[in-house]
Amino acid sequence: MQDGKRKRLSMLDHLVVSGTPAPAAAPAMMSTNRALRSARDAVDSHRVWELDPAQIEDTRFKDRLDPGDVADLRASIEANGQTVPILVRRHPQDADRYLLVYGRRRLEAIRSSDRVTKVRALIASLDDGAAVRAQVAENTARRDLSYIERALFAKELLDTGFGNQSQIAEVLNTTKSAISMAVSVANGVGQELAQAIGPAHTIGRPRWEALIGLLDGSAEQRASLISTARIAHNQTYDLEGEGADDPSTKAFHLVMKQAAKAQVNRTAPAQGSAATRARVLKVDGVALGKIKRLPKGLRLDLEYVEPDFLTWFEASAEAHMQELIARWKARD
Repeated sequence: MQDGKRKRLSMLDHLVVSGTPAPAAAPAMMSTNRALRSARDAVDSHRVWELDPAQIEDTRFKDRLDPGDVADLRASIEANGQTVPILVRRHPQDADRYLLVYGRRRLEAIRSSDRVTKVRALIASLDDGAAVRAQVAENTARRDLSYIERALFAKELLDTGFGNQSQIAEVLNTTKSAISMAVSVANGVGQELAQAIGPAHTIGRPRWEALIGLLDGSAEQRASLISTARIAHNQTYDLEGEGADDPSTKAFHLVMKQAAKAQVNRTAPAQGSAATRARVLKVDGVALGKIKRLPKGLRLDLEYVEPDFLTWFEASAEAHMQELIARWKARD
């Protein structure tokens, strides 16, 4: 192989090498490595192209909630040049245009630069499925998608007709049941609330499902939680443990706290209402104790009766309840 060709192909290979974990995780990376090498093999190996950024369209499925600021990357490219090309594929209808496979931040950095006018790119011959696999594999090699990002990505693939759940599971290197649960979570949380919270890399499926369980389905609550999440990114909020410095994790915890408080307020009876006040229980004008209606039951405190009566009542409580239920059923 010529030195120039070997150098160009290694630009893709370095992602595979840098993304390879310890042997215990090797099976999970096999699909990633294959996808990147397939993209490498499809590259036009004659040259690294310098393209006008305006020629490139980004029509990909969105797999990142927080793509990051490109200002630092733009400064680096302006100072040192673009060291790693992006990957594009030929547009199926327009010979002078290209579709982005990966490298969005590099493309955006150059588009926003006054000093760099061309983007260095490798051009590959890929169909839609291979392009999605390469996109996912490249992101996985750098930093794995968070749970909610994968869930929203799976939902978008399903909603836009990319494939069925089994096919999407293959692309995302997981199981069909995991895709089914992920799509359910994505539907429950919703794109706008998830976008406001952010990737929250330390938050797994159980806590997203717990958040869904706290939602009341109202547009008012959802709008309030979205506002809280957005404000949380600009506030100081102390957390302990993994993800303590991640703004999106902080946003998730604040949203969770607000939703939990709202649920308590929904289920608690109004203070001082007849449903919560204990009333004195009397027989023939003599107070025996207190009776109180609870949210999910009834409380009876027999405070002013003989101990022998309490012993007798406790021993025969089931029979008394059976008699009361029969009388209730036979009422007019």
